[in-house]
Formats: sequence, C-alpha cells, structure tokens
Amino acid sequence: MTNNLKTAVLLGLLGGLFVALGYALGGGSGATFALIFAVVFNFGVYFYSDKLALKAARARAVEEHEMPEVYAIVRSLAQRENMPMPRIYFIESMQPNAFATGRNPKNAAVAVTRGILQMMNQAELEGVLAHELAHVRNRDILIATIAATIGAALSFLARMWFWGGMGRRRDDNNGLSLIIGLAAMILAPLAAAVIQMAISRSREYQADRSGAETTGSPMALASALAKLDQGSRVPMNVDPAVSQLFISDPLKAFGGRGRGGGFTKMFSTHPPIADRIDRLEKMQMGIR
Repeated sequence: MTNNLKTAVLLGLLGGLFVALGYALGGGSGATFALIFAVVFNFGVYFYSDKLALKAARARAVEEHEMPEVYAIVRSLAQRENMPMPRIYFIESMQPNAFATGRNPKNAAVAVTRGILQMMNQAELEGVLAHELAHVRNRDILIATIAATIGAALSFLARMWFWGGMGRRRDDNNGLSLIIGLAAMILAPLAAAVIQMAISRSREYQADRSGAETTGSPMALASALAKLDQGSRVPMNVDPAVSQLFISDPLKAFGGRGRGGGFTKMFSTHPPIADRIDRLEKMQMGIR
C-alpha cells in the first residue's frame, strides 16, 4: 500500500471513529453533533494552524539579510517545484531541527533552528529543506492538522459525555450503555492517537522520498538525518502539540522517544531514523 493510499485510509478510519464515538455516546443525534463539531473545528484550524504552530515552536520571522543561505536554498527549491516562496522563520535552539507549516503552498512557512544551521553542510541543509517543502507540496501539514484536531475533538467529545453534556443514555436502567460509553471514552481517543501517529510516520517517509527526488541526492538527506539523530539528544523547548511537524522528533531527548520498535514505534510520531536512512540508501541504489 502506498503512503498516500495508507494516509487516506487512516484519515477515513479516524473520521469514522469520531462519528462512531458520537453515536455510541449519544445515538443518532450524537453522531450528527460529532460530525458538525468536526467540520467546524477543522474549518477554524485550517485557517490558523500555521500561526498556532509557529507560536508554539517559539519561531520568529527573519529577513533575507539575516539568513541569506537559507533564503537562497529555499528559493531555488521552490522555483524547481514551481511553488511560491515560503516565509522563513528562525528558532533559537541548539537542537538541529526544522519544520514546515501552512495550509497550502501560498501560505507556507519554513522554520529552522540555530543548531541545524551550525551542524549541516549546504547539501545536507538542502536535503532537509527539500523534505520540508515536500510536506507543503503534498499538503501534509493540512493532513496532520486534520488528524490532530480530530484526535483532540475525540477527547473533548468523550469528556462532554462524561459530564452529561451529550445525551442521557447513561440514565438507562441497565448499566450496559454506561459500560459501553465508558469504554468508548477511554479507547476512542487512544485509537485516534495511534492512527494519528501512523499518519505522521507515513507522511515522513513520503516527504523523505519526495525531497530526495527534488535534490537528486538521497544520500545528502540520509547524512542529514544521521546528524539530526545525534543532535536530538539536545533538549528542545517546544510545545508537544507541534512535535510531529519537525523533521526529527524534538522531544526525543526526553525518555528516548522513537528509539524502540514494535509497541514503542506505534506511539511514535516519527519513523526510526535508521529505517528512514535505509530507505534512502535503497533509493540511491535504485531499489524502490
């Protein structure tokens, strides 16, 4: 299954889970309310996600004379992909990292940390920035935003039900509906989180491939990822809500996130760096 198809399936599951929770907690009216709530919630986030993400990451806008090299690389990549020039932001952090945000290419922004500017050579930095522009071109930021907001809305919906705001099915004489409601309240947000993280991992793999195709140098990005993995040991002061937007998990230093496999991998927003490098190496050798 391709990454794009996998993402569509996962988003469909996430939306279905949201409506199903509404039905489980409030019947037909609950499902309708859940659907309307999701549409309104996502509409608001659609227009403000970039501002919220940049603020949460403590990023500030910079002019071209402040970071001419970054401007030159991004402008060249944007021209190659026939995209508008994104806004450029800077994050005062020694952890090497970068992220892109914006609902579409016309409203995109790319942010880089001080650490990544000091650690990467030009080819590696180009690979990272190509990865970020691939997220914009593939509408990954919008997809991630929808997934995140549906997940947050699921938790909100469950809490509303718990405090009596959605329906009164728990007033039934038999306790079955109460048990079902409580189970849904606990399991639905957990399932949503797993799906949301799977979407995030899938989009990272796709952005790696798209970015490497743009530069024509998979190994430059592979080298950058290896450096990012080492640099992630430096803590980064960032809101966890935007951690999935970064090319490398900015919170990995806290508890070794994303370094395990199996069950641990399921709850990671980013694929293991070793897996990403392996895919890029195979791409370099022509193995698809």
